[in-house]
Amino acid sequence: MLTGLLGGSFNPAHGGHRSISLFALDALDLDEIWWLVSPGNPLKADAKDMASHKARLASAKKMARRAPIRATAIEAQMGTRYTIDTLRKLVRRYPRRRFIWIMGADNVANFTRWRRWRDVARLMPIAVIARPGYEMHAVAGPAMAWLRRYVRRPDQQLNWTMWSTPALVFLRFRPDPRSATAVRQANPLWHRDYDGKRVIGGVTHNVLY
Repeated sequence: MLTGLLGGSFNPAHGGHRSISLFALDALDLDEIWWLVSPGNPLKADAKDMASHKARLASAKKMARRAPIRATAIEAQMGTRYTIDTLRKLVRRYPRRRFIWIMGADNVANFTRWRRWRDVARLMPIAVIARPGYEMHAVAGPAMAWLRRYVRRPDQQLNWTMWSTPALVFLRFRPDPRSATAVRQANPLWHRDYDGKRVIGGVTHNVLY
């Protein structure tokens, strides 16, 4: 199973997450994508408007309906907080899957702030989705000084299962201006829609709330 991994707060999940994922499914010839809904992003520990894990997971499951996308709380179940720890456990737990990490260009710009970010790049291939206003900043960022030598040509993107890592490919996607920030500004109480509802995580299918 060829599986893309897209991590994030999903605060809340929105149409931009879905369109990016559907694009990556086709561009990389994936079987499915897992949305790893973070129980708590260490880089957003001071966020004042972070909704509960339940609400964020529920919004992701709703947005992923009728698509080969699984919204999962597997990080909370595994007890991992940092991406490198999550990915290492997933690789061990699912040896018959081939994983590729999917991230926005904004995350490449901040990649050096991630714990053991070089080890993340060494563990599995990375597909970078362009985001409006971030691509040039990402290319000029400090992480790219190290990653640049490992960038693959876009016409090789379907061969990612044969790449040795580190390996990075930029996927040219039509800019999508939608953002979780805009959703929260329009509806600060969005999370109330999910109060009192049972949520079953994707992948493991455990009843979480």
